[in-house]
Amino acid sequence: MSNLSVNTITDASGGSTASINGLTPQASNMQPFNRIINGAMTIDQRNAGASVAFTSAAYCLDRWVGAVGTASGTTIQRSTTATTGFSNSALITIGTGAAPSSGAVNRIYQVIEGYNIADLSWGTASAATVTLSFWVRSSVIGTFSGALYGASTIQSYPFNYTISVANTFERKTVTITGPTTGTWGDTNGTGLYLNFDLGSGTSFKTLAGSWSTGTFIGATSSVNLCATSGATFYITGVQLEAGSTASSFAHENYSDTLSKCQRYYSTGITGAGSRSGDNYYVSNGQHKVTLRATPTIVMSSGPNGYYLANQDGFVSYTAGGSSGALYVTYTASAEL
Repeated sequence: MSNLSVNTITDASGGSTASINGLTPQASNMQPFNRIINGAMTIDQRNAGASVAFTSAAYCLDRWVGAVGTASGTTIQRSTTATTGFSNSALITIGTGAAPSSGAVNRIYQVIEGYNIADLSWGTASAATVTLSFWVRSSVIGTFSGALYGASTIQSYPFNYTISVANTFERKTVTITGPTTGTWGDTNGTGLYLNFDLGSGTSFKTLAGSWSTGTFIGATSSVNLCATSGATFYITGVQLEAGSTASSFAHENYSDTLSKCQRYYSTGITGAGSRSGDNYYVSNGQHKVTLRATPTIVMSSGPNGYYLANQDGFVSYTAGGSSGALYVTYTASAEL
């Protein structure tokens, strides 16, 4: 095999980048496939930037889940404090700090759908290497950790990263060799978890740098952020891509990121109803995008009634009452 290594490839005049098959390579048309949705923390349909309590397994910013059971009063919110090139980050503020028990789970994580890792061929001899990159800032310095782990197979890859300067954004990259064993989800179910540890117990930590049997959230001897009252932790620009080199973050249109998030969680308003049969209204509202699966419908305004929901069509609402218009505001959740 031959290799060509050059600094630049320019056109015949030497004045601009050469085109390849009519396409001039540039960041906008050579973006990697980021397996993380809302990695720039721009979408927050539930809370619109408001601070919310960080409890057990609660969705906060879209596609991100928070779980902090050790430090009471811990909060998370979309923040406008971010590094150059980004408008937002996720901000975790520890409340009353405490040392975690051995079985404590303290983390922020994203569940990646199986369809979005299917091409990696994990669990085979052709398993692809992936690289994780992100920007992070904390009031506490030291060696932090996180982990990837599978949903269909009990395997985890804990990793370390170091925050060297307090209250300053730093970019981190971690390259992970793909696992050649195990069963990895490749449909619309859960494929993979990406965890950033905030101070989980020793039962959920092991040595970093290799695949281990078990469900682990972080690495042994890493910083327990939850032990420091008032500590802050910001993260943005999270990207997980195939390959052994971290690319620049794959920025995309706001509307594209929103649509991806709405596959899992969406709000809607039904159309005007009509009288039918025994004074029943029937009202339909269409999802903004096709949902990942049949959703759970939660009414936020409107009369009580009976809901029928499907994955890619309409939300149907039926309720008793007199004739007239009927509008119902609802949320449809198809989260993993």
